[in-house]
Amino acid sequence: MMLLLLLVTVFLPLHNARVIGGQEAPLGSRPYMAYVQIGSTGSCGGFLIREDVVVTAAHCNCNLGNIFVYLGVQDFTKPGQNWQRIRARRWIQHPDFNNENYDNDIMLLKLWHSAELTEWVGLVSLPEADQHIGPGSECSVAGWGRTGVNTTTDTLQEAEQEVVSDSLCREQYHHYNPITMLCAGSPLTNQSAFQGDSGGPLVCNGVVQGIVSNGNPDGRPPSIYTRISKFIPWITETLQKLS
Repeated sequence: MMLLLLLVTVFLPLHNARVIGGQEAPLGSRPYMAYVQIGSTGSCGGFLIREDVVVTAAHCNCNLGNIFVYLGVQDFTKPGQNWQRIRARRWIQHPDFNNENYDNDIMLLKLWHSAELTEWVGLVSLPEADQHIGPGSECSVAGWGRTGVNTTTDTLQEAEQEVVSDSLCREQYHHYNPITMLCAGSPLTNQSAFQGDSGGPLVCNGVVQGIVSNGNPDGRPPSIYTRISKFIPWITETLQKLS
């Protein structure tokens, strides 16, 4: 499955999460997935780490207006009892987020009330602080949106992503920072993230290791993810303040 990211000039953020060249995720297989509706037109992906907190990308422009988080969604054309729609009360962007090179691209959304954990809505595990994940690690990414450059879908899609060496991203992206960023998507598979899954999780062995951030304007892998393990201290401190 191919997730493709759009970037401005050399790279583009991945607003309006879209998974390309992949497959529909099995029903209920990713209960932590969140669809973040920003204002009347914007959207990003996200994931639930506490009953009342969702993680997404800092470059998602939450200043556009009301923010609503949808949980338990498999198909947007089929509203059901599994859905939970909760308004975001606060959004906390990382204080060192750089809007030019997307360094420290992480944000927390505090919900107005806790989600009800069910078969369809659940939490996902975070890594240990500074946990290393090396090249060759098999991961996956998911989101709603495009299944091709000119085709769309309303169902949750997923794609396999292999962690690759930092050197591959350094060769393509002058802004790549291996301390805060993770490089994933093998050029041999032509699977990547494209214009839209911004904020969605890169999951490896049941643990979120990355956040969809940015990549090539034509969707060629590899793509750049925020390296979550680097931000565990900040996440922990912020969660304590939000309790």
